[in-house]
This record gives sequence, C-alpha cells and structure tokens, in this order.
Amino acid sequence: GSVWAVVDPNLNSLFSFRQQVHFRAPNGVSGQGSNMDGADATDLHISVPPGTIIRRKDAAEDEAPLAELVQPGDKALLLVGGRGGRGNTAFKTSRNTAPTLAEKGEAGTETWVDLELKVVADVGIIGVPNAGKSTLLSVVTAAKPKIANYPFTTLVPNLGVCEMDYRTTVFADVPGLLEGAHEGLGLGHEFLRHVQ
Repeated sequence: GSVWAVVDPNLNSLFSFRQQVHFRAPNGVSGQGSNMDGADATDLHISVPPGTIIRRKDAAEDEAPLAELVQPGDKALLLVGGRGGRGNTAFKTSRNTAPTLAEKGEAGTETWVDLELKVVADVGIIGVPNAGKSTLLSVVTAAKPKIANYPFTTLVPNLGVCEMDYRTTVFADVPGLLEGAHEGLGLGHEFLRHVQ
C-alpha cells in the first residue's frame, strides 16, 4: 500500500515519533485459485500535528520540502506502493491453457524523512540577548527557564503555558537575536528559521 501523512488536530507535538520510527504499509494478498485476484493492499495513514513540515532526510537547506501540512485534514502522499503482480491467467493462450508462468509484484519504495513542527506556540518572545525574555516567561507562566545576568543564557526555546479566562496560551522564549543573525552571528540560522 501507499504511505500518507495526514493532519490530526488532536496532536500538538511530534512526541509519538520518538516511540516509533519505522512505518510500513501492509502488503496485498496473493491471488487464489479459480481465477481470483488477490486483494489490494490498504494504505497506511500516519497522523501528524498541524504545522508539520516533511523533508527528505539529509536534504539540502534550499531544497523544497516534500509536504507542508498546516490545516486539519491536509494529507500528503509520501510513498507510492508497489505494483501488483499478474497470475498465470494473464499468460493463458489458446495453445497453453494452464501456463506455469506467473509474475511477482514489485516492492514499494522506502525512504527516511525528517519531521519538523512549525507551530509550537501562540506567542513568541523575541529580543536581543539579555533583555529579560526568560524573566518575562517565568512571570507570565509557570515555566522555570534558566535566568542569568549574561547574554545567551537561553540556548534552546523555552515553552510556558498560561491559562486565563478558560483559554490556554502557549508562550515561547526564543534565544536572543543579534543584528546579522542571518549571516551566522549569535546562534544564527539555528533558531532564526523557526521565527516567523
């Protein structure tokens, strides 16, 4: 069968892919006697959260992604299943009514992909290094980010959740950005590409 990636609005992280990294679509069923065809293979649908970007493993940075799944219900075909074989009936002739020749089905393709979650927060806290972004996050939410009096204390984005008026808002403290970050200054592209 073919392999599809489908957006599931109930998911909000890629955590499930830490548990399972191999996904295989099932095979079809072989044909039977009495000229019966075998059943087609069912497709495999892999659920991903909204905002998932799927890239070929080790793809170049300027290479377009295989799929960008944003809205619930979006789906993308990642791999096409193999072609089914032909039984001996396909090779039957008037002179050879019971051929012993049959053709096996072709195997499907396989690949490795990288998944990247684009949407992780409702609010992003962005600023220059040592401006108090982590302090603001710790005051507004229950998060406990590392806070210190020197630049680049935050090396990875910190997330915090704020509940107010029965609404949940996710805040992200993004590492400090310097002028020229697009050229590699500071933490450079490592986190700049996540901020939109």
